[in-house]
Amino acid sequence: MKTPAVRACLAVAALLSLTLSSAHAQEAAAPKDDHVYTSDLITRWGKTVTPDNAWRSYPRPQMKRAQWQNLNGQWDYAIRPKTQGQPTSMDGKILVPFAVESRLSGVARKVTPEDRIWYRRSFQIPADWAGQRVLLNFGAVDFEAHVLVNGGVVGSHRGGSDTFFFDITDYLKAGDNELVVQVTDPTSEGAQPRGKQQLDPKSIWYTPVSGIWQTVWLEPVPKLHIENVNVTPDIDADVLNVDVALNHSASDADAVRITAKAGGKVVSSKIVRANRRTQLPIPDAKLWSPTTPYLYDLDVELVQVTEPFDQQDASQHRPNGRRDDTLLTEVEAQAYAKAKVVGKPVDTVRSYFAMRKSSLGRGPIPGQPALLLNNQPLFQNGTLDQGWWPDGLLTPPSEDAIAFELDFLKKSGFNMLRKHIKVEPAQYYYLADKMGILIWQDMPSGEEEDSLDQFVRQASNDEVLFPTRVSDEFEYELLRMISDLRNHPSIVTWVVNNEGWGQYASTRLAKAVKALDPSRVVNKVSGWLDTGDAGSDIFDIHTYEDVPHVPTRQTQRAIVIGEYGGIGLPVEGHLWFPANRNWGYQTAKDPADYLQRYQRKFSEIVRQAREVGLSASVYTQTTDVEGEINGLLTYDREQSKIPTADFAKVHAPLVQAAPAGGK
Repeated sequence: MKTPAVRACLAVAALLSLTLSSAHAQEAAAPKDDHVYTSDLITRWGKTVTPDNAWRSYPRPQMKRAQWQNLNGQWDYAIRPKTQGQPTSMDGKILVPFAVESRLSGVARKVTPEDRIWYRRSFQIPADWAGQRVLLNFGAVDFEAHVLVNGGVVGSHRGGSDTFFFDITDYLKAGDNELVVQVTDPTSEGAQPRGKQQLDPKSIWYTPVSGIWQTVWLEPVPKLHIENVNVTPDIDADVLNVDVALNHSASDADAVRITAKAGGKVVSSKIVRANRRTQLPIPDAKLWSPTTPYLYDLDVELVQVTEPFDQQDASQHRPNGRRDDTLLTEVEAQAYAKAKVVGKPVDTVRSYFAMRKSSLGRGPIPGQPALLLNNQPLFQNGTLDQGWWPDGLLTPPSEDAIAFELDFLKKSGFNMLRKHIKVEPAQYYYLADKMGILIWQDMPSGEEEDSLDQFVRQASNDEVLFPTRVSDEFEYELLRMISDLRNHPSIVTWVVNNEGWGQYASTRLAKAVKALDPSRVVNKVSGWLDTGDAGSDIFDIHTYEDVPHVPTRQTQRAIVIGEYGGIGLPVEGHLWFPANRNWGYQTAKDPADYLQRYQRKFSEIVRQAREVGLSASVYTQTTDVEGEINGLLTYDREQSKIPTADFAKVHAPLVQAAPAGGK
């Protein structure tokens, strides 16, 4: 038996020694008992997925470049013990970007914490990319990835939900290039953020997701290029705050031209020195809301300008005769605003934005603050949206599938969803921005499976304590999630923690989130152990009783019901476990009973909104998920538990027109 030290050495060697071919590293035949249960359910969109059409749209809608290469499709894959080196033969083909455990991947195999997934494919660089840097982008890989190109380690990444990229230019060669990605995933044996994944899925815990589960793609960029574009609307000042960061520091000749457009017509344009903040005036702004989800176009160009300072400027504005006297001043800003652009843009990205405001303020009930949209109270009627699919698991089968689900919610009278401890592909949020639905974005929770000391109960007096490596991991992913998603106008609330699952330092984390993004409201704890006003705009209770409980009145926070409902109704022919007893918080006998129960619950929501100032409610849940049958829709999205029109009729008393320009 190998000692722990020897095993550790072998693990390191497996990462770096890719030509290892000794007998102890040769793979055995794939085990026969590692099949993941996938049921017979498949969505109508999953039935049409092929290697040629799997997630082909541009994967970063808010920062689009003209040239790119999609690497989704058939890859070679293998699953081996993590102590072994790169296999000399693979197990078969996998359809990227679907996770190993999913049906749509074509694999549907278990991945244990002792396993390593190996991916391999070849690619070529188009001839017209010559002279540019090449970036390799990943939408998301769960959980720890090591990436190699032509045998060279180009980088590593830890985190299951955030985007990352590597500059692979120096590793490329003419003709075919080999890309290898190796992934390990502790799933529920680790405390890393993972949401509802569990090695032994049951009730409210679902099938794990391991490996690549969002789009992989290449893009060419100039040596100096745009790396980040952050936008923050300010409807009170009629401006858009824009931060554009390049990948490196810039010279005096490097500038950024930012242009806002409405319907193809220029609304505002400005030239600023590279790596500077600025504001674009947006006069008579069309405000974004669920009823009028208006999006402006935004073009960001890296350009070259002539010397912005002439000799008169030098003598007038440089008292000490030094160039840096004007840096980061209004003098510099004015000089670049008047600068002349020469030649074509060096780099161009296309984006979009919306003018909208999410805040806390005065509500209809005196003394009880309310959630505001565009400075006006708007009741946020939403669903708990798990984002799981019977064929793709965490990966939706297609954008059409997403659009169907969002359209169903809107037609049913919902204007919000709570994206529950899961981060979606960027195209999801683009569709929400475009179609007009508010999103509460949860941070995926993390804790070890069945860990009593990492779970805060309702009666707890304090939060849990994690070692620094665990808390650092959580906070890094929290930061990355916000950085990835902050430009999407549909997201109006950040939810830091859910129901005490690994809840720690919630006040400190909420304050950090607010400091990072003061343009949205923060819900530091959804349900269970409340830790007070500090850092949070929301007091949130979960209540699955037959008639929802009333949140305690607050003077500094809005009151919401972050989860309620949970009416189960199994629909024959649409069950993940057709032979098992399926799970729900309560079970209706038939659609008529379901409607009666739903009306009883929502009538109380209406009463609380009118009489106590409730600002929002989140019904559990959008769809059934595996053995959990609490959905408005079946898991395959084929049947609504009651007609859409009936949901809309029940919700009618709280359906309000969105704010129409009031500030």
